[in-house]
Amino acid sequence: MSCHNLQMSKQPDSFQLNTYELPRRAGEMKEYQLDIPVVENIGVPLISVPVGDFIEVDARLESVTEGILLSADVYAVAKGECIRCLDPVEIVIDRKIQELYNYEPTNERGKKRKQEADLIDLDVEDELMMDGNIMDLETPIRDAVVLSLPINPLCDEDCPGLCPECGGKWAELPEDHAHEVIDARWAGLGALSLDDPDFKI
Repeated sequence: MSCHNLQMSKQPDSFQLNTYELPRRAGEMKEYQLDIPVVENIGVPLISVPVGDFIEVDARLESVTEGILLSADVYAVAKGECIRCLDPVEIVIDRKIQELYNYEPTNERGKKRKQEADLIDLDVEDELMMDGNIMDLETPIRDAVVLSLPINPLCDEDCPGLCPECGGKWAELPEDHAHEVIDARWAGLGALSLDDPDFKI
């Protein structure tokens, strides 16, 4: 089995892998090590793999009759904030993916048949297709990242959050921490003084 190390350039199309070195004979196999630069945040609103970081992909491509079978380990670090205490949160993403990329039809008639089938049956899940020698990895990698992330990230499942009065972290405040609560109906009396000449009982 041959191995080819590839570091992708920092371009918007960095998810595209050129598979020209992989023979199109069933059973042929090739491995790639990819460092894919993140050019826009990938994740959910509160936590994502940020711009400027890299997604590491150890990919194995295998030629099969229908196309190319991708098996890959996806590694990345997502960053965000705890929804309770606002502390930084990092989540390590380590997922395995496997997808079949179908070869394109070899003639115009075949393309037309596939287009018609897509129009007739809209419930059929979109298949991943090769674009010549190009394999676009963006969809399966994005799915792997997003499905690994919580919608509401926490620094700890038991994080007590912040005091609503002063904003201090409950985890760092003394156990007897409390704030005086004044009934809003009596709040105006706090400004009065017995020494005030206008004060009358």
